[in-house]
Order: sequence, then structure tokens, then C-alpha cells
Amino acid sequence: MSIAENLQQIRGRAEAACLRAGRDPREVTLIAVSKTNPASAVCEAAAAGQTDFGENKAQEMCAKQEECPKGLRWHFIGNLQRNKVKYVVGRSVLIHSVNSPQLAREIERVSAARGLISDVLLEINIADEASKHGTGETSAEELLRAAAALPHLRVRGLMAVPPPADTPEENRPYFRKMRQLQEKLKALGLPGVQLSELSMGMTGDFETAIEE
Repeated sequence: MSIAENLQQIRGRAEAACLRAGRDPREVTLIAVSKTNPASAVCEAAAAGQTDFGENKAQEMCAKQEECPKGLRWHFIGNLQRNKVKYVVGRSVLIHSVNSPQLAREIERVSAARGLISDVLLEINIADEASKHGTGETSAEELLRAAAALPHLRVRGLMAVPPPADTPEENRPYFRKMRQLQEKLKALGLPGVQLSELSMGMTGDFETAIEE
């Protein structure tokens, strides 16, 4: 199956999930995870109408940006080390993996130096897995308050990757918990905090994520 055919199939499945949940398909952003794939594959996907791409290594993302069409939207989705923040700020439309106040402060420092405001998501370790990064559900408010106090950060929402599962239904409770956490944190009414985005769902379970 070609990249264009695959994209068409995935978009159809996403739209069907939206219809089941009574959602507007335009609310859902499909991010093509391009990490480890060559720039030529990104170009092929872009030619098929895909605009949003996810990378998990800062320098790899920068290199692909030089080879690919202008106007694409690059998301940083991997664990971001503080010494790599300088490569990501200004080159990523959304940093999905802010998992500590220390990382938030480094993004603030680089953003302020460059006169930018960086859009970020807070990474939630929704299943409290020892092998994963992210703040726990119980400490999410503390991280949100720390990030919200930084003038060059704009907290757009939350991100989580549930545990590996044999079926999408196994992860439904985690997706539901993420939505409930989003609503709880929104209710705090912190100034400048939007919390409009939930970054969750991958190839095997994105339809369940959309439904939740």
C-alpha cells in the first residue's frame, strides 16, 4: 500500500470514529509519525496532503526540515533532553513532552532569548509506568502551575501514551482518565492556560482515543 493510500484509509477510519462519537472530524489532528523514516517519505506524505509530522530526535527533525517542503507543521513527540531544547524551540509547532518544571524552565529560557512563545503539552504518565517519562496524574496540577507561571510558554493541553495492549479497548480507561484530568485541570481556571488539546492514540488505538 502506498503512503497516499494508507493516509486515505487512516483518515476514513478517523472520520468514522468521529461520527460514532458525535464529533466534528475537523477537531482531530492526524500526526504522521515520521521518526526513523527518510525525508523522501515525508515529502511523499506531504504530496498526499499530510501537513503534521512527529519527530522524537531534535537533530533529525532539523535535518528533515531542510529537505522537506516549507509550510509543514513539525511536532516534537519524544523525550526532550534539556541540552536539546535549543534545537526544538522555534522549529516545532508543539512540544508534546514537557514532563518536569526543570524542562519547562529551560524551554522558557530559550524561548525568551529568541523572543518566542512556545506551545507545549504536559506529558502525563497515566498508568504510572516505571519505564516511561511523564508526571503522574496526582502531580499534574503542580506541573501545570509551574509551566503556567512562565510567560514564554503556552500550555495547550496534555499528552499520554498508555501501556502496550492487545486490543484498543484495553486502553479506553486510560484515554477516559486523560479526558477527565483535562477537565479537572481546566476547572482551575489558570490564566493563559488553554488545555484544548489531548495528544493520545497511536496506530493501533487511535479510534478509541478519538471516541474518548
